[in-house]
Amino acid sequence: MNEVELISACRQGSVRAQKQLYERFAGLMLTVCLRYLRQRADAEEAMLTGFVKVFRALEQYRHEGSFEGWIRRIMVNEALGQLRKKEPLHLAIDDMVTDVPSTQATAESDMAAADLMQLLSELPAGYRTVFNLYAIEGYTHPEIGEMLGISEGTSKSQLSKARAMLQRRLEAASASAIPSTSTSTHHATGRY
Repeated sequence: MNEVELISACRQGSVRAQKQLYERFAGLMLTVCLRYLRQRADAEEAMLTGFVKVFRALEQYRHEGSFEGWIRRIMVNEALGQLRKKEPLHLAIDDMVTDVPSTQATAESDMAAADLMQLLSELPAGYRTVFNLYAIEGYTHPEIGEMLGISEGTSKSQLSKARAMLQRRLEAASASAIPSTSTSTHHATGRY
C-alpha cells in the first residue's frame, strides 16, 4: 500500500492500515522521542501518545509536505510535553564557559553515532532540547522560542552553550581514545 492509500485506509478506520502505518514509522519516531527524553520508557510513552494524536488528527493532514515530517512534528511536540513533565528545562548553567572557541568538526572522527547520541542525552535538558530542535529538526530560533516559551536570544545562547559542551565532551572522548604516548609525540589535531 502506498502512502496515500495507507492514509486513506487509516481515515476510514482500517485497523490493519493503522497497524501498518504504526509499524512503518514507529522505529523512526521512537528515535525522535529518545533525543528529547532520557528514559526509554518516557520516550515510548511519548511515541505511543503521539501516534494516538496522529490517528485522531489524520483528517487534518492535507498532503502538503512530507507525511513523515507531519508525524515528526506531532512526536516532537509530544516529547516536549513529556519533557516538561519529567525534567525542568533549566536554560542556564552557572559554571558554563560561553567563550569556547569553535573548531571545525570533520568526518574523520571514529565516534559512532550511538556514542554521539549518548553525549547528546547527557546534556542538560534545555541545551539538549534547543540543540535537537535547531540542529536536527531544523527549527529556527524564533520557532524554538515560541515552542519553549523563551526568547530568540535565549534559544541562540542555549545552542551555543550546547555546542561548546558537546565540543568539550567530544575532545575528552577523543583524548581518552588516543593511546597514551610521550608528550613530545602527542599533538592535538583540533578537529573535533
